[in-house]
Amino acid sequence: MSTSVWRQVLTLPVIVIAMGYFVDIYDLILFGVVRVSSLTELGLDKEGITLWGSYILNAQMAGMLIGGILWGIMGDKKGRLSVLFASIILYSVANLLNAFVTNVEQYALLRFIAGIGLAGELGAGVTLVAEILPKELRGYGVMAIAAFGVLGVVAANIVAENFAWRNAYIFGGALGFLLLVLRFRVRESAMFEHHASGDVKRGQFFALFTHKKLFNKYIKAIVIGMPLWYVVGILVMFSPEFAKALMIEGEIKAGQALMYTYIGLSIGDLASGYLSQMMRSRKRAYTIFMALSVVSVIYYFTLSGASAQSFYIAMFLLGVFCGYWALFITMAAEQFGTNIRATVATTVPNFVRGSVVPITSSFMLLKESMGVLGSAATVGAVVFTIALVALYFTRETFHEDLDYIEA
Repeated sequence: MSTSVWRQVLTLPVIVIAMGYFVDIYDLILFGVVRVSSLTELGLDKEGITLWGSYILNAQMAGMLIGGILWGIMGDKKGRLSVLFASIILYSVANLLNAFVTNVEQYALLRFIAGIGLAGELGAGVTLVAEILPKELRGYGVMAIAAFGVLGVVAANIVAENFAWRNAYIFGGALGFLLLVLRFRVRESAMFEHHASGDVKRGQFFALFTHKKLFNKYIKAIVIGMPLWYVVGILVMFSPEFAKALMIEGEIKAGQALMYTYIGLSIGDLASGYLSQMMRSRKRAYTIFMALSVVSVIYYFTLSGASAQSFYIAMFLLGVFCGYWALFITMAAEQFGTNIRATVATTVPNFVRGSVVPITSSFMLLKESMGVLGSAATVGAVVFTIALVALYFTRETFHEDLDYIEA
């Protein structure tokens, strides 16, 4: 991509939203990184850490599912900027307060509140960028946001490794408030303002389930993203268990596995977004990366007896070829009119994150009879098959003008 194109893409809104997504991902992943140290300090034993760790993660996820709906509707009714301001205030306050918890009940409540706030960042940001950039450049804009944003995982891991867990939360909250100042210089989408008249129905979330055409598009938009969270939620999150089943030589730490995976995701987001621009097709680029993702998953299962270094390389490759998160959100946003676009772009990624619950439950259910490897392979085969079928029936959106409304 030429320097002149970069100059057009890296406008103030894109840079500010990319920084916001960086903070969003930092805060989103931070509990997973400091779970053991924080819950140990709060007085829990090994069994309690596992039990309450699960409760707190579920509380954060529940917050994100609720927040995805609330912020999506608000983004279409009140504007994209309203979400970008309100969501960052909410999760920044929650993260600062997380540094001062004295018991697990407070911890769970604040992660729930933080989850609500975190749910609004990406969807509103992607919607705004998709509407302010020319259609031939909007893929580059979203690509830049996602590629920079996922590096928040790396930052979370580095901060947690070098500072006390309470300071890690303070750092995240402070970053959010610093970023809030920059957001005052970002303007609302002209496309949203053009259709903001009183007679246009905006943010009709339930129409996505009652209107057949919208429902079909919506379900496909969700399903094609599920493989990514199968990889992160199963293969990466449970990497120590898989390493044991594969008889990997050396200790595997989940935090390190996450860091290598997310570095790969950052590279993959850049590569998949760039490929879609070069091919002038979201769908073909997405298909190529999903096929490569299948190959990387198969490779992961063949690492029996490998070294820890080889295992971490496999984590990195899983991330690279699952690096179509930005492409996924872009395709979802481009499928719908501007009066419901923020609702879709905000709820779709959070419902995909929520798909980790049935995916993980299926994995745990089958694990008893099939073992760790057999269960994961079976669940993965089902998830990828369903996603590829949905992708086949998803329409191409690269050349579409987004200045329209859904009737």
